[in-house]
Amino acid sequence: MIDQGVQRRSEAVTEMPDELRHDVRLLGKLLGQVIAEQGGEDLLEDVERLRKSVIAARLGEVSSDEIAAMVAGWEIDRAVQIARAFTCYFHLANLAEEHYRIRTLRERDVDGEPLRGSPAQAVEELGRERVAELVEGLELHPVLTAHPTEARRRAVVTAIQRISGQLTEYNTPGRGASEREESRRRLLEEIDLLWRTAQLRNTKLDPLDEVRTAMAAFDETLFRMVPQVYRSLDQALGEGSGTRPPLARPYIRYGSWIGGDRDGNPNVTARVTRETILIQAEHVLSALEAACTRIARTITAAAQFTPPSPELRAALRMAEDANPDQVSELATRSPEEPHRQWLLFVASRIAATRESDLNLAYRSPADLLADLRLGQDSLARSARRQAYGELQHLIWQVETFGFHLAELEVRQHSQVHAAALEEIRAGGELSERTEEVLATIRVIGWIQERFGVTACSRYVVSFTRTADDVAAVYELAEHALGAKAPVLDVVPLFESGQDLENSPTVLSGMLELPQVQARLAATGRRMEIMLGYSDSAKELGPAAATLKLYEAQEQLTAWAQRHEVKLRMFHGRGGALGRGGGPANRAVLAQAPGSVAGRFKVTEQGEVIFARYGHTAIARRHMEQVTNAVLLASSPSIGSRTAAAAERFRPLAAQVAQASEQAYRALTEDPGFPEWFALVSPLEEIGSLRLGSRPARRGLGAPRSLDDLRAIPWVFAWAQTRVNLPGWYGLGSGLAAVDSMEELRAAYAEWPLFNAMLDNAEMSLAKTDRSIAERYLALGGRKDFAEQVLTEYDLTRRLVLEVTGHTRLLENRKVLSRAVQLRDPYVDALSHLQLRALSALRTGEVGEQERERLSTLLLLSVNGVAAGLQNTG
Repeated sequence: MIDQGVQRRSEAVTEMPDELRHDVRLLGKLLGQVIAEQGGEDLLEDVERLRKSVIAARLGEVSSDEIAAMVAGWEIDRAVQIARAFTCYFHLANLAEEHYRIRTLRERDVDGEPLRGSPAQAVEELGRERVAELVEGLELHPVLTAHPTEARRRAVVTAIQRISGQLTEYNTPGRGASEREESRRRLLEEIDLLWRTAQLRNTKLDPLDEVRTAMAAFDETLFRMVPQVYRSLDQALGEGSGTRPPLARPYIRYGSWIGGDRDGNPNVTARVTRETILIQAEHVLSALEAACTRIARTITAAAQFTPPSPELRAALRMAEDANPDQVSELATRSPEEPHRQWLLFVASRIAATRESDLNLAYRSPADLLADLRLGQDSLARSARRQAYGELQHLIWQVETFGFHLAELEVRQHSQVHAAALEEIRAGGELSERTEEVLATIRVIGWIQERFGVTACSRYVVSFTRTADDVAAVYELAEHALGAKAPVLDVVPLFESGQDLENSPTVLSGMLELPQVQARLAATGRRMEIMLGYSDSAKELGPAAATLKLYEAQEQLTAWAQRHEVKLRMFHGRGGALGRGGGPANRAVLAQAPGSVAGRFKVTEQGEVIFARYGHTAIARRHMEQVTNAVLLASSPSIGSRTAAAAERFRPLAAQVAQASEQAYRALTEDPGFPEWFALVSPLEEIGSLRLGSRPARRGLGAPRSLDDLRAIPWVFAWAQTRVNLPGWYGLGSGLAAVDSMEELRAAYAEWPLFNAMLDNAEMSLAKTDRSIAERYLALGGRKDFAEQVLTEYDLTRRLVLEVTGHTRLLENRKVLSRAVQLRDPYVDALSHLQLRALSALRTGEVGEQERERLSTLLLLSVNGVAAGLQNTG
């Protein structure tokens, strides 16, 4: 009789595709060679001994106590080296899986069959005419945030990217033996460097470091990916893409909180916000200049075969009159190539814009677009492929990114505004914090003067309770700049369960504000609100929060229809399942009917940025899937089906929400719970990882209060314990409250929200390891809490499997199941190393030097577990 866990691992190994197995073995073998070279054969032997032991433990051949004894027998410095080895292994395994995913995407993309989840598949399902109508109002707005959920140092990310490039070279078909040997040598060289690169940051990031890190995603991926997504949609909408004016309009607009979000982060100042927009502008203008120059140099169309339009001839004459030396030089270098001359001149003007050369600079992106379209219209007369090919890509890039790259959004807590207004109204000297609030608004005004209103106009107010919290921002703007106050779209953020319930009342109050009325008139009655997934989930539990957010969306959609407002809901979703994370396309399809309406705005946080935008092919697939989901979710036929299911299962949802919230609060609101949580997890130590510029606590409440703790370290710490409590706790009690299993199964089959909620919980449960979790939970000295958690886990796991009809977790998610099962033993190794450090640190009976070494071991293991589980917070 084979143990179920043994069978599962055996099946996973059997299922591993040959290409993936090859890459994992190749990279693992090279890493082993590096470890032996740098640390000696004995280090490699210890790594292998632990690796084989944790695998044997999964087979029931070795006990956890035996592994704990082995780990305890090592010197701390040796344990640190072993933790480094497993962390590097996970980086390489993740890379191998990414390469396999890219190969799989390319293999699935075959002629005549639209890729599932692509724009072409949406066209096939809804019809070209209907999709063309939806595209006219389509808006997709990802917002990059600096939430500290990327555990890897930028140096490590860069090292992994270099290894990725060498792995691609090594696997390129048709290469000779000597070329492959050279690629293998380069792979070994880069893996050697990864091993030598410190995994932990020595200094804390400042906000501008975070800005520059995000710029790497733009430089390497976003700028090139966006026109590919538009082209994909354009091809789906009609034949002849690239030889006709595009049928796809640019519908993606990126936003950013990085350098603008100052809620709880005193390091983000007005100066930082000003520097941020300048860094963004430098990157996008450099990219536009390079793209325009590249295209210009390729368009060597002679006037004899591709005559310029009269308008282009006139524009070249005017350019020569204003800049005789420059244009004359271009004519000399590119004789009888007017389109090339023109685009090279345009590129020089983009450079002048970047360098602030006012004589030649463009005043706005609209002026640049006019010049590009002048060249395009001229080419379209006789060279349509040149007009609507790469040049169209550049036009799309300008329309998407402008001169500011991403709209910079400011966020601040409502309490900060209230305190600032109280000071101002009282008269007298203002505090430094109030002066900073006013300085921030003045910087917004400067950004709008320099880059236009669209570069920075949204001001998000955290913990909005009443319309007065919105009015406060407008009043502060008048104090800051008087009649010259910037254009502001104040966005209320609703986070708690009570705030979500009150949100329609707050919006009604906003309609009474003159400033809001003016913005509605100017924007065609458009309004934006934000829904906070992280804090609602931390307060209510994952199931109750999911259902409460859905209910709020229904109420807000109905409110918008009554008041004839085009409401865009901004979804503040985290990367982890306990913070509203999960597959983005499924999240869109699970929204309340009518709430999407062709408009979807969502945060892309921390590690998610590099997971989704680290490679162009994966980024393109992500954006195409979200595009597909927004189109489908905006279709009345699909919306009506979802509405019918929601109405049918509303009583069931109420039962699940009430019981799950009750169970969740019974645990988390127990007076001793915060202290116990701090003991059983590396919560306090996570702050030492220097993940970002933002403190882990808001600083607005009691120091040991869960209310004060940000959702990110809450989720991160539970992931480290292998409990993953924020992703599933309370759901079992919620499901148990429903008498009919048939009704639960029907809800899972028919209601997208319920389906996504259970599938997300299943993913979280699959990353939970009960036996390892028990060892962590025992550290708190409260058997009642530990039993409470484990009992709810057993109940939730059993009922989720029963409702979904699965015989094991992730039974219908072959790829994810394989990834989790193959990683589990290696994550176990790091967990045992972490438990050794955490247990010793919790006793308080260690000297200062030993404490420092144990802390290093703990933080390295935290880093490695995050890489192994592929999520932090």
